[in-house]
Amino acid sequence: MAFLGTAARRVMACQKPLLPLCHATTRCYSSQSTHTTEKSVPYEKTLKQEDGISGPTKPLPKFADVVVIGGGSLGCQTLYHLCKLGMTNVVLLERDRLTAGTTWHTAGLLWQLRPSDTEVELLAHTRNVISSELEEETGLETGWIQNGGLFIASNKQRLDEYKRLMSLGKAYGIESYVLSPAETKDLYPLMNVKDLYGTLYVPKDGTMDPAGTCTTLSRAATARGATVIENCPVTGIQIKVDDLGIKRLKAVETAHGTIQTPCVVNCAGVWATKLGKMAGVNVPLIAMHHAYVVTERIEGIQNMPNVRDHDASVYLRLQGDALSVGGYEHNPIFWEDVSDRFAFSLFDLDWDVFMQHIDGAVNRVPALEQTGIKSTVCGPESFTADHKPLMGEAPEVRGFFLGCGFNSAGMMLGGGCGKELAHWIIHGRPEKDMYGYDIRYNNDYKYSEILGKEYTFDFPPHHYVIRDECLTCRNAVAVFDMSYFGKFYLTGPDAKKAADWLFTADVNKAPGSTVYTCMLNKRGGVESDLTISRLEPSPAHLPLTPESNGEAYYLAIGGGVAQHNWSHIQAVLQDQGFCCTLIDHTEDMGMISIQGPKSRELLQEVLDSDLSSDAFPFSTHKIVNAAGHKVSPDFVRSGEFTLERMGVTYKATAHLKSPFDPENKRVKGIYG
Repeated sequence: MAFLGTAARRVMACQKPLLPLCHATTRCYSSQSTHTTEKSVPYEKTLKQEDGISGPTKPLPKFADVVVIGGGSLGCQTLYHLCKLGMTNVVLLERDRLTAGTTWHTAGLLWQLRPSDTEVELLAHTRNVISSELEEETGLETGWIQNGGLFIASNKQRLDEYKRLMSLGKAYGIESYVLSPAETKDLYPLMNVKDLYGTLYVPKDGTMDPAGTCTTLSRAATARGATVIENCPVTGIQIKVDDLGIKRLKAVETAHGTIQTPCVVNCAGVWATKLGKMAGVNVPLIAMHHAYVVTERIEGIQNMPNVRDHDASVYLRLQGDALSVGGYEHNPIFWEDVSDRFAFSLFDLDWDVFMQHIDGAVNRVPALEQTGIKSTVCGPESFTADHKPLMGEAPEVRGFFLGCGFNSAGMMLGGGCGKELAHWIIHGRPEKDMYGYDIRYNNDYKYSEILGKEYTFDFPPHHYVIRDECLTCRNAVAVFDMSYFGKFYLTGPDAKKAADWLFTADVNKAPGSTVYTCMLNKRGGVESDLTISRLEPSPAHLPLTPESNGEAYYLAIGGGVAQHNWSHIQAVLQDQGFCCTLIDHTEDMGMISIQGPKSRELLQEVLDSDLSSDAFPFSTHKIVNAAGHKVSPDFVRSGEFTLERMGVTYKATAHLKSPFDPENKRVKGIYG
């Protein structure tokens, strides 16, 4: 196979031996010592720093309303949109030159259709900015090329997905067509269509030039009053604690001076984690190698659309009369020790990892088998656990915003996300529903590690176990360990005022009541839903219940959104100046949910309280004895207890047989 088989062997023969970074069956790790500072790249120009230039390109101001850190796609887009919304005293700091980190080597693809309505809108805005708005405003070209895009469907399920995408596109006015294999062959004569079910063709997809885009964005922002300072690394973030004990942004430190500012935007890409640590902010992303190769000239490839084959995890980007071929590996190489000196640099390509993309690429475009390689590109990209970017104000520090973790999609999402981030900074929240990107949504619960091992493009390992559990719950009874839920207490002199302000429902009912309610934001939109239980105003009657002589509320919140809810409530308490306390006992308390038509029958076997509807009505709560015991500190710590039935005492053990499951068929250890 001459495309990458023979060509790869030739390339490897000419290179220095690779460092022994990994074993064949394990994930690979790299460090700063393995990158090369010079590499043949598919751009005639980069913004590489010229020899002899040192120090900031402009003097640092003493004060700025906002300081954006990072001169890549997101940094430049955020700066531009801040200026579009009327801000002028804004500064962008870049440690080297614009695009020096990850943006300069990106493939720059823009696909307009994604399954999320919000993402379709974000992509549409990026395309509008790059293809027309910037050129009209500045008279400069960004390097936008509209050659269209093809999504490949090699099975019926994938084609059905693309048909749904086409329907979504129609709702947003995006021109798209589902093509048969024959129609695809007419459009792309070099493509093998024998194994296709069809394709999704979007004529107005295209590619962006990173250097041209970021340069034009920075010039447009500068013309509106912004200051762009290159060659100025950030060395520290100053935090102040106000009179209420709230951490707020104070200043940005560099080796060439300090800028006082109430707001910083972390757009540092793979370096965002280090920048976050300067402010005490957790930025949950990881750096990985991402590679593609650029082929020699291919006759007949000119003007062809870009191709994305999701099943083969390969993309083919038109590059003049050649193709850039890349993909996403199931065993990516992590960049463990992110170097601060890495700028306009690349890694040596690990052919053992990259070769998995060859079969898919050659199968799709057979001409590649006889095409040589002109250059290789392997640079760092930042990825997150759920493949969603990290945006919004960090929960740890007021005024510290994030715009990072874009999973190789920073160029195409940059315009839309830059606009939303700018609106977030100025107005306190984005215009669109950015909940999935909100940093407050990202939690560090222990179950994240378990879920992380089950990420797959197929049914997860426990799919059929879950099916059986669902049927059991519907027809009999099931027990769910929901201890990952957020468990907060709201107490203090102003707890009632805070509750009235925060929650849409009337939670000031009699003690012992439980209310399901929503929380709204300043615009009247729904921020979240949760349950609120009003507690008896008395000294603590349970080990973890805070003492309160006034109003006290217990909040139970879905585990996946607990951090988001915590941050929202804290921000409201701070902004409104309520004299009350929010206490988090999520990790200290368990939560068991018993569900199904026989749940009351099962629970009545254990509890000493009458569970009938008359004695225990809907939307109320009680403190009861379980198996003759009230919760105690020792019980919370150890979980050891005994059961007493008909005068006989039994020591409780895990997975006792249930009268509703006499053959004990439940799979152990899945749900606690």
